[in-house]
Amino acid sequence: MPQLRIVVLVKQVPDTANVTGDAMKEDGTINRAALPAVFNPEDLNALEEALKLKDRHDARVTVVTMGPPAAVQVLRESLYRGADEVILLTDRAFAGADTLATSYALSLAVKKLGGADLVLCGRQAIDGDTAQVGPQTAEKLGYPQITCVS
Repeated sequence: MPQLRIVVLVKQVPDTANVTGDAMKEDGTINRAALPAVFNPEDLNALEEALKLKDRHDARVTVVTMGPPAAVQVLRESLYRGADEVILLTDRAFAGADTLATSYALSLAVKKLGGADLVLCGRQAIDGDTAQVGPQTAEKLGYPQITCVS
């Protein structure tokens, strides 16, 4: 039986637990420079589930993130927790990407990996709360999807 290929899509987000007055820009957007970056909690749940599956089955876990070079921190944490491989998609052209652009880039990464038997994502990122990237990525890959599982 071939090895199960699991891809986990994760995001580094601003830590909104200790928001200060400098956290918001005048235009209403988040001042990411004023807040430390953390592993999106919902994505951490997806990674933990992938690692449980890895423990029970012959599986390889690849973690993919799109973001600035500093996003390598969530990838390092993913390796520490037990991921087999990590991939950082980074380019200045990605700055300010909306959910459609993000899901497009992530879907191309999964395709370049040769596809996956299972793609896991957190329910939503705490910095945007749109819950769109996972479903949009599944749509672009032509994969069935289940959302908001608890």
